[in-house]
Amino acid sequence: MSQTPETRFREAGQAEREFLEEHPSYASTRALDDLRATEYERLDRLGHVYLDYTGGSLYAASQVKRHVELLSGSVFGNPHSTNPTSIAMTARVEAARAAVLAHFHASPEEWMAVFTLNASGALKHVGESYPFAPGGRYLLTVDNHNSVNGIREFAKRRGATVVYAPIAPPALRIDRAALRAELARGEPGRANLFAYPAQSNFTGVQHPLELIEEAHALGWDVLLDAAAFVPTNRLDLTRWKPDLVSVSFYKMFGYPTGVGALLLRKPMFAKLERPWFAGGTVRIASAQGDGYYLATDAAAYEDGTVNYLSLPGVEIGLGHLASAGLDRIHERVRCLAAWTLARMAAMRHGNGAPLVQVHGPTDLDARGGTIAFNLIDRDGASFDIRRIEELANEERISLRTGCFCNPGAGEVAYGLTREQIAAFFRAEEGMTFQELRGRVREAHGKEIGAARISLGIATNFADVHRFERFLDRFRDRTVAEVGTAAAPAAGHDAFRDSA
Repeated sequence: MSQTPETRFREAGQAEREFLEEHPSYASTRALDDLRATEYERLDRLGHVYLDYTGGSLYAASQVKRHVELLSGSVFGNPHSTNPTSIAMTARVEAARAAVLAHFHASPEEWMAVFTLNASGALKHVGESYPFAPGGRYLLTVDNHNSVNGIREFAKRRGATVVYAPIAPPALRIDRAALRAELARGEPGRANLFAYPAQSNFTGVQHPLELIEEAHALGWDVLLDAAAFVPTNRLDLTRWKPDLVSVSFYKMFGYPTGVGALLLRKPMFAKLERPWFAGGTVRIASAQGDGYYLATDAAAYEDGTVNYLSLPGVEIGLGHLASAGLDRIHERVRCLAAWTLARMAAMRHGNGAPLVQVHGPTDLDARGGTIAFNLIDRDGASFDIRRIEELANEERISLRTGCFCNPGAGEVAYGLTREQIAAFFRAEEGMTFQELRGRVREAHGKEIGAARISLGIATNFADVHRFERFLDRFRDRTVAEVGTAAAPAAGHDAFRDSA
């Protein structure tokens, strides 16, 4: 029998009371409920449950309003000049740059902030400019975003050795002993780069920031991918000193898209070697003289003209994040994630079999609000992740499915060995993720791909409670009963390796 709205309301109220008893510190985040009711009121007005903050955060209404008012009330020109509109825009660009450094407590005496298209653009700068060479090494953890994995292609082309440091199931954390052994293999005096994420975009695992100094002590440079970490955690670059940091602003505060940053310490700026120059990156260049002088500041890596009309939106967004309170956001996400993980762990079919398989830690010890999972039917078979998303869509619940641009964490989570997965990458014709899923299932009887939720600034208890009720729909059901998702339209790969 279906429940009445009154019954559902009473159940939700009781669940929230129990939640508040379990997590009393949640009360300290109540200011975010006011923010939800004003800045993000469209969520409730349109009936959305948004659980894809690792894919991209949501923008506040005031961010867009303030940006539009600024643009409509001013005249801005390309900053590469000294006319009045250019000077006005240059001031805004540099104010945004200063705001970025201030947000991360990065002294301008020690750090530069380079504006890029996104975090991937920042990482591409590292790949093409880091002085990889024979005898040097590129060490990265198996748990990494593909934009960090992609740097290996630059390293290999220049003769550097590429090595992956393993992660250990079931928590999918870095194997510290194996990592120390790999760091010890770096030859002193060579260009050795170690890259890892502060927070996994697959599992939410927060890898230790102490690894930065461990690597430095053995002569390594360190690249920290902070894109998934900084939306709900404070990164203090006074305390932690990686050499390079990648961030993406839409993942922090939703708007504007198309802007990220590479934060680099000035000694690293001197070490990097740009393979080309472009408009804006040089102080001066000559065609007939066949020469150029690269800019000596962040502009050296800002190819062409920066996305200058969007950059005031970065300063506005950082201000919004500061006003909301990053520590407050962190605490709210921590409480909601803890409750959600506990409820997922408690879900059982009538025969006692678990409904939910969480990939990574099942508690809040050094993990964030990103949760990857599979749903298992009462007979032990995995529900089709595309069908899960399809059914979530019907209820206006936004979650994400796939491997999230992080194949390494997924391969370990699904129990695939190096040899098993490598066999699928020897063919010349290539394949889609959906085709790979089918071939792995056929060859090894294993499912790959997961569903993922992620919590953020506007998430409240009603969202996670509604998500719990959605999961409950799968209890005591089989894969055959729930079915599989409709095939995507021809030419459309619904499972491109999405972040």
